[in-house]
Amino acid sequence: MHLTWNRKDLISLDLLSKEEIESVFTVARAFKASLGNHKAKTTLLDGRSVVNLFLEPSTRTRLAFEVAAKRLGADSVTVSAAASSLTKGETLRDTARNMEALQADILILRHPASGAPNYLSKVVDIPVVNAGDGSHAHPTQALLDAFTLLERFESLDGLNVTILGDILFSRVARSNILCLRKLGATVTVAGPSTLVPNDFASMGVRVCHDLRSALEAADAVMLLRIQHERQTSTHFPSIGEYTSMFGLNQERAAWLKPDAVIMHPGPINRGVEIDSELADSNRSVILQQVTNGIVVRMAVLLLCHSFHTGEAIQLPQLNS
Repeated sequence: MHLTWNRKDLISLDLLSKEEIESVFTVARAFKASLGNHKAKTTLLDGRSVVNLFLEPSTRTRLAFEVAAKRLGADSVTVSAAASSLTKGETLRDTARNMEALQADILILRHPASGAPNYLSKVVDIPVVNAGDGSHAHPTQALLDAFTLLERFESLDGLNVTILGDILFSRVARSNILCLRKLGATVTVAGPSTLVPNDFASMGVRVCHDLRSALEAADAVMLLRIQHERQTSTHFPSIGEYTSMFGLNQERAAWLKPDAVIMHPGPINRGVEIDSELADSNRSVILQQVTNGIVVRMAVLLLCHSFHTGEAIQLPQLNS
């Protein structure tokens, strides 16, 4: 089966073609089918070293990249800000070039500054994968979200997806808008006007400040937490007021279509953007998103490495 992938780095989704996105999903499906046993591993990246440079807190993304690398047969090393020489004044450039000199084969970067992964991709010769940079992009999260939706709906063409919450400061929202629209979905962004400015309409989405209207047409609703760490001023009076107006509870969930699903990239602030009962309900695909993050990131690591080295991708499921 033909795969389309034309880049050594994954920095954002704006330059990815629909065919490249679908190639990620093709490889991810192959991994999911062949690795039904959670202990199973491949040797596709045997002898390679993957470095996770995480300069912001992370649980799901960091662990998923670690597990993905190990399932591909690679060695995985994680470096945090506190454990790096960045605390001694070393530049990000020197940190990355030293990792390359230590024979890292792939560098995964999470950084509070938008643009940091793009900068590093021009500094080092090895593949750089963006694990989240500022409010700019979180490409693998968007890919796993779309992959999860495809498992439920088979096609995203014409699907109505509402992204609800802190859109202004969310890299997840920006990446999902790009990914979902490339795959044919109709996207609504919703929340208070201070967090969902009308400027987002320029990205080809519907901007909505009425919760009922945003929910009633949705086939899927993606909830986002309030990004307090990126806000420099108060954008709503209180958490309690946000919850009272835009939190998803049982009463408001009744506005959704019967088969609509609930998503969240995590971490969840239970009782704020979503009630616990809904987060744990049959409507929720939140844990499926986490699980799918492994195979999607396996696919990204393999595609970037294979393009960089020129090595052919050989998976039994792709040769039929």
